Amino acid sequence: MKLVPLGDRVVIKALIAEETTKSGIIIPGQAKEKPQQAEVVAVGPGGVVDGKEVTMQVKPGDKVIYSKYSGTEVQLEDEEMIIVKQSDILAIIE
Repeated sequence: MKLVPLGDRVVIKALIAEETTKSGIIIPGQAKEKPQQAEVVAVGPGGVVDGKEVTMQVKPGDKVIYSKYSGTEVQLEDEEMIIVKQSDILAIIE
């Protein structure tokens, strides 16, 4: 099964949160913060959204930082994906 986003939507997969700090302290599961970094899995076609022309600036494979409380989480074949608007993506990590 494959997700195909519509309009200015982007399907992302959250990157796994670090389990230890740089100094070697192990972080328990409840104390971990939801990661804000993700990898782009699929990108919508863009086009005219709400009367404005939208060109997509991300592509599959890009690593991005997205807004903390944005998007809709979906479960697809035992993988957790998040569908966000392109405007909820804050930066591309190069």
